[in-house]
Amino acid sequence: MSAATSEPIQTQMATARDRIAGFGAGIASGATKLLVGHPFDTVKIRCQVEGGHGRFRGPIDCLVSTVRNEGPRALYKGASIPLVGWAAMDAVQLGSLSNYRLLLQGGDKARQLTHLQHALAGLGAGWTVALVASPVEIIKMRLQMQYASSGPERRYRGPIDVGRHLLRTYGPLGLWHGLPATLAQRSFFFFLWGSYDVYSQWLRGLRMPYSGGPPSEKLVNFVAGGMAANTFWTFCYPVDVVKNRYMTQPDPSPIPFRRMFGHVLRTEGLRGFFRGFVPSFIRSFPTNASAIFVWESTVRVLRGDARH
Repeated sequence: MSAATSEPIQTQMATARDRIAGFGAGIASGATKLLVGHPFDTVKIRCQVEGGHGRFRGPIDCLVSTVRNEGPRALYKGASIPLVGWAAMDAVQLGSLSNYRLLLQGGDKARQLTHLQHALAGLGAGWTVALVASPVEIIKMRLQMQYASSGPERRYRGPIDVGRHLLRTYGPLGLWHGLPATLAQRSFFFFLWGSYDVYSQWLRGLRMPYSGGPPSEKLVNFVAGGMAANTFWTFCYPVDVVKNRYMTQPDPSPIPFRRMFGHVLRTEGLRGFFRGFVPSFIRSFPTNASAIFVWESTVRVLRGDARH
């Protein structure tokens, strides 16, 4: 055995810069998600909440009807909250993800984690970000489900008005009315970040036809991020439908989250759990591939690493 292969791998203990880089890079990731993904998100939410008894025949009809009746700007309804909210959510999610990974590494950046450990770090990040995501998403979705821009049918004047309504209706914790549902949905980050590591490792083992070498790390980040997002939504989508139905239903006597599953099944059958799946699945690849690419690239810059 050569001396090169017998040398132990040197430890690389994390610094304060390593621990905060994920939070800063998450802000850039959240802004990317808003720009790329919000129109798809509006179509998805409207299809999910309207269900089979709603005003749209499908996602294309929803898109065309929304633009025709409300104008292209309607696709960005509720975007003012995600503009700040997604930046905050991704800062919390991706910053906590980085720190959960470091925790599992014992603070040693050189230590390789298993696929399961990456998945567990994702689970922890999902539960952590749920505390921020729950108020952001309930306000965003209530505005997205408001079709009238004026007149008596316009229930909310804006995000602050939604927040006031929730506090009046549900008390001091009204902004976290959907927290149990959000925690359940964010638990599927186990699959998002576990599969991201699986896909990344697989892609790094490929050889590019034009160079004969492995793909660039940036290409790995982009493609693995999109594939992981598709995997996440495939597993998570029925729970996401139930969460969104629960959080947007009329007040003040909503169907409890745990009973909403049965309600959707009774009223719409299994198809009800996949309303709006197509725009969500299509949206997930470019939106999350771009966001993860931006996050990983920004982390490398902030840490001063050649490769994260």
